[in-house]
Amino acid sequence: MAEYRGKVVPADFTSGNMLFEPILEEGVFRFDCSADARDAAFPSLSFTNQKNRDSPITNQNVPVYTPTFECVFGQQIVVIELPTGTSFYGTGEVSGQLERTGKRVFTWNTDAWGYDSGTTSLYQSHPWVLAVLPNGEAMGILADTTRRCEVDLRKESTIKFVASSSYPVITFGPFTSPTAVLISLSHAIGTVFMPPKWSLGYQQCRWSYDSAVRVLEVARTFREKGIPCDVIWMDIDYMDGFSCFTFDQERFPDPKSLVKDLHLNGFKAIWMLDPGIKREDGYFVYDSGSVNDVWILKADGTPFVGGVWPGPCVFPDFTQSKARSWWAHLVKDFISNGVDGIWNDMNEPSVFKSVTKTMPEDNVHRGDAELGGCQTHSHYHNVYGLLMARSTYEGMKIANENKRPFVLTRAGFIGSQRYAATWTGDNVSNWDHLHMSISMVLQLGLSGQPLSGPDIGGFAGNATPRLFGRWMGVGAMFPFCRGHSEAGTVDHEPWSFGEECEEVCRLALKRRYRLIPHIYTLFYIAHTTGTPVATPTFFADPKDSGLRTVENSFLLGPLLIYASTIPDQGLDELQHKLPKGIWLSFDFDDSHPDLPALYLQGGSIIPLGPPHQHVGQADPTDDLTLLVALDEHGKAEGVLFEDDGDGYEFTKGGYLLTHYVAELHSSVVSVRVSKTEGSWKRPKRNLHVQLLLGGGAKIDAQGTDGEPLQITMPSEREVSDLVSTNKKLFRNRIESAKCIPDIQEVSGHKVSSTPIELRSGDWALKVVPWIGGRIISMMHLPSGTQWLHSGIESNGYEEFSGVEYRSAGWSEAYAIVEHNLEQAGEEESLKLEGDIGGGLVLERQISLPKDNPKVFRVDSGLIARSVGAGSGGYSRLVCLRVHPLFNLLHPTESFVSFVSIDGSKHEVWPEVGEQFYEGDLRPNGEWMLVNKCLGLALVNRFDINEVYKCLVHWGTGTVNLELWSEQRPVSKQSPLTISHEYEVKGIS
Repeated sequence: MAEYRGKVVPADFTSGNMLFEPILEEGVFRFDCSADARDAAFPSLSFTNQKNRDSPITNQNVPVYTPTFECVFGQQIVVIELPTGTSFYGTGEVSGQLERTGKRVFTWNTDAWGYDSGTTSLYQSHPWVLAVLPNGEAMGILADTTRRCEVDLRKESTIKFVASSSYPVITFGPFTSPTAVLISLSHAIGTVFMPPKWSLGYQQCRWSYDSAVRVLEVARTFREKGIPCDVIWMDIDYMDGFSCFTFDQERFPDPKSLVKDLHLNGFKAIWMLDPGIKREDGYFVYDSGSVNDVWILKADGTPFVGGVWPGPCVFPDFTQSKARSWWAHLVKDFISNGVDGIWNDMNEPSVFKSVTKTMPEDNVHRGDAELGGCQTHSHYHNVYGLLMARSTYEGMKIANENKRPFVLTRAGFIGSQRYAATWTGDNVSNWDHLHMSISMVLQLGLSGQPLSGPDIGGFAGNATPRLFGRWMGVGAMFPFCRGHSEAGTVDHEPWSFGEECEEVCRLALKRRYRLIPHIYTLFYIAHTTGTPVATPTFFADPKDSGLRTVENSFLLGPLLIYASTIPDQGLDELQHKLPKGIWLSFDFDDSHPDLPALYLQGGSIIPLGPPHQHVGQADPTDDLTLLVALDEHGKAEGVLFEDDGDGYEFTKGGYLLTHYVAELHSSVVSVRVSKTEGSWKRPKRNLHVQLLLGGGAKIDAQGTDGEPLQITMPSEREVSDLVSTNKKLFRNRIESAKCIPDIQEVSGHKVSSTPIELRSGDWALKVVPWIGGRIISMMHLPSGTQWLHSGIESNGYEEFSGVEYRSAGWSEAYAIVEHNLEQAGEEESLKLEGDIGGGLVLERQISLPKDNPKVFRVDSGLIARSVGAGSGGYSRLVCLRVHPLFNLLHPTESFVSFVSIDGSKHEVWPEVGEQFYEGDLRPNGEWMLVNKCLGLALVNRFDINEVYKCLVHWGTGTVNLELWSEQRPVSKQSPLTISHEYEVKGIS
């Protein structure tokens, strides 16, 4: 096998100021620890042209801020101190707050299912910080390393990078604005690929639409209900045994016919491809990859094999040009099935049954010399997804040079936007994730990736109607707009949550389709200049420090979207913090308490189109609407980009870029074309101009596009009357709107009727994380017996944190920490965590062991997660109380049986009512609920060292068999735990 191409890092330096050279363009500097360290640095995989990073330019300027370094035990620590009051953003795909001061992340691409605001490594790596200085100027700092990198912003106004030696640090600026920094960054790492116009429409996905019949049913329902949509996605279940580049012959027997039917109805089809290739002789992908010698190797030189969906898999080494070419030609052939776009998933790369969730770091990549040569996986891990996306993109281009590829990648690195869009991974259906999705999309945009969005409605768990509708309202304004949900959850299509939610989704998506001309124009500008598409509100006034932490609003160019991410706070209850200047509210006669508020910045013009059902319905001769907001000088300007919506004729002049201006003179507003670019002739079409007056009021005028249009301004009194009338209309619309009910208000709990299901061996369990993390169903499959007595909101298997009945823990929403599926080759399990206040969490893992299919196990813990130092590190007095409520199908024939620690035998019948068993009278690690009529016993085994008290409580047709821990404070070092299991046995 190939030898490693290591770089020798000189040891004659330990700390000091970094040395600089100007590179790329004015204001950009490269810093290294020494001249030798500069020579030892690996090639750049973030820069589009490595020479731009490695070749100094002639420039007399010196950097304003110089980083310091320290090299310790092979780690290079870089610190750059900025003025007090500096705000931090970027760091790529990160959860949590928008302004990043106080946060620390690690760039290590990780399969982070169900992540939360504190997760420190997600699916992508961007060792990049955007710093906004107190005066509104900004600069960017890039640690140009592919290795695991700590980005530490915990110290105010200080950036610290820690990664393996040696790597350069690149600074951009300070420049006059954050936008100027991002434009400069794009000159280094490239701009976003120009997306096909259809990819900016709404996209519907699920893991999984399990057959072609179901796919067409979903597509047909969109059209029948008049809800706009452009794309249906195919998750892994379209494949034959999860084998890439294959189709299941029973469920997807004729993909070409399926795609033809979708195309006839205005839908595109996007299909998933994972990197894990099933290791199976006779499987054409495995065979050809082996012949071409493209697999990642273990340290001993043999192909690495790791478990993923198909079972044992090998993985292409995308660091090799021959592997990228091999993959690209597989993609080319795959496209012939009518594939419109490709979804690269699991490409961190994710590996099952691994503590690290990925392959060993000493695996070997035989990389091209220009990428860094032969290196271990620790060097190339963070760019694996980028290189896979690149290979997929290139394969789609080979397949059809006249179409723009559309690739979506889960894993990526800074620079991935050249090849693929992205989404924010396996998020959770809760309000925190709705709120966090705004900041996550913005951070990606501030890190060079403008084409992103979340799984609308949340991937893991069940959305409520209000959560889904509210999420669609804001999600319809994101650059990438897709709904997606995981297997085992309720349906998450826009019509799945009742009529009220369906109507809000329809309104939200019609808004998006009206705005497609504006959004498409923003992407053209982003592609050609490097500007972001969606930006934080403070971009309207970077000097206003009060805007820098606003997290529930954002900008699409001059369009401000203000959303409510609080369940009981609608549009009419929002407190809007607007940037200084003129911001005029408007709607499309569609205002609703569950939709965001819209504002247009004074001095702006944005183009609008009809609310088509799909982008393909649009025609250049469609009526064009210009929305105009004058500034304090009575002027406004805007731009519209038009082309074929696909292909590359726009690079040869085949487009029309129109600059519109509006000016107020003597009570007359003139709207005209000021400049055009491109060879396209202007289509003959009607022009509608809507001039905003404030308070949602506007006046309309009509004419012909390309010809000047004049609008006579109403008098001040007339304007006042229009504003007053419009405010009344707005209030009437809000008050008459059918608000979306939340889960507690839904009759019959239709949203909660399909909880998370665990199924393996003898057991099928159902769990509701959002109300106490309770088990509401314990179905014993061999006997068909339902042991639990439960409703959605109460009873079943519950746990409390005190000796009091229904103390903290029984009703809180629990986060899903981990969900493993037997079909993925893992032990079926679900790990939950509920915050019960005071720094305490209740943690519960429910598992169905593969090695003992007759039992299911519950491991619970009461844990001090963040108990304050003032309490001595200990919590309040707590007790872990396990409280299951079991059905008595035959009450007179049921009893509890056990042998105590002292050897005494007990049969406890319903007549006892309630009885505690403590000390040596406790069951000796096992007790059972016996049903003589069925000839069955539910056996409950537990660790006697964890259980201090047992309680039997008989009710009407029910019985509790409770396990209590000792009652005491807990600390991080001394949690309370109870581990126990259930099994059904036959009795004679």
